[in-house]
Amino acid sequence: MKTLYLDCSMGAAGDMLTAALLELLDDRDAFVRELNEIGIPDVEFTAEPSEKCGITGTHMSVKVHGVEEDEHLHEHDHEHHHDHEHEHSHGHGHHHSHNSMHGIEHIVNDHMFLSERVREDVLSVYKLIAEAESQVHGMPVDEIHFHEVGTMDAVADVTAVCMLIEKLAPDQIVASPVHVGAGTVKCAHGILPVPAPATALILKDVPIYGGAIQSELCTPTGAALLKHFVQKYESMPVMKIKKIGYGMGKKDFPQANCVRAILGESRDQTDLVLELSCNVDDMTAEEISFATEQLMACGARDVYTIGIGMKKNRPGTLIRVICTPDQRDMMVEKMFLYTTTLGIRQTETKRFTLHRGLDTVETEFGQVRIKRSSGYGVNKAKLEYDDIAEIAKEKGLGIREVRNLLADKIK
Repeated sequence: MKTLYLDCSMGAAGDMLTAALLELLDDRDAFVRELNEIGIPDVEFTAEPSEKCGITGTHMSVKVHGVEEDEHLHEHDHEHHHDHEHEHSHGHGHHHSHNSMHGIEHIVNDHMFLSERVREDVLSVYKLIAEAESQVHGMPVDEIHFHEVGTMDAVADVTAVCMLIEKLAPDQIVASPVHVGAGTVKCAHGILPVPAPATALILKDVPIYGGAIQSELCTPTGAALLKHFVQKYESMPVMKIKKIGYGMGKKDFPQANCVRAILGESRDQTDLVLELSCNVDDMTAEEISFATEQLMACGARDVYTIGIGMKKNRPGTLIRVICTPDQRDMMVEKMFLYTTTLGIRQTETKRFTLHRGLDTVETEFGQVRIKRSSGYGVNKAKLEYDDIAEIAKEKGLGIREVRNLLADKIK
């Protein structure tokens, strides 16, 4: 399985992720030229050699009107008197203006030459940031005005990473737990703890840690890119390394200030699941239907029934629940609650799985989700049934007809 592993032991920022992924390409110069031709207003990309703690890598310079913004220093020294001190700052000194989510959508949809997949990824990343800012500031998403994350240089970072992910096309993306730094960060509203509030919200459910480095190591842009693309956060899986890339930050620390990207082949995905089974001969069809619905609602991976013959020649039903080991005790409790069984059998099973993802695409009928899966040398895509069923009901069409009309969207 083609695996991309991101070492975030020094956090993550958009420019550092861009540079690390760029180093995985065969023709880096061609990609930088492509970036400069996609139509981001007033932006110029330059890949520059950089060295940290004796390690050579790349720094991605993003200039807006010929000036590289201070906000790309990764560690964000908010004492600088630039106009985007932090995404919470409201003090501006020169030409940049605030941007709404609507403004970002206008730039991405109307000014930039992107594939549909990249366009959707860029907007999804920004929506993560907008939702976090919405909670921080206590206002609706459509009233949020971006600062750091709304400038052209940040649009450039997000777009570049999304394009690179499309080109590299990994089957899975795994990252280390994210080092967010420590201490405080100064913004227009005062002194805030690291990670800053918006960054902390974006990284909800992501394993993060602090440390001795008194600096903001993970930016909101970096956090949102990780949250959107990474499927698992863990130690590097067993893999045969093909390429390694180092994306460098500007500032120097005792530890090399970089994101390391490793591309290689890992073992195909397997995981351990439990099969919990019971036999019943005294439940009605309605009771069995209710039990299976409730067990699925409790988080079972799958629930299914099989007609069986039981003692005294009674017809019965085998009810089988597939769950993860950590769900076992809860599922056993629920099976006793919703069925008439007096005993439950457990079997451990190793499961081979494809990597799964969910995309959302715009269609003539509105947004439709697409299930994508890959691994073991195959790639599959399927329209989400609930979405096409809803379209079929609204338009008076058959399910197959809707599938045929949207067939080009799953390519």
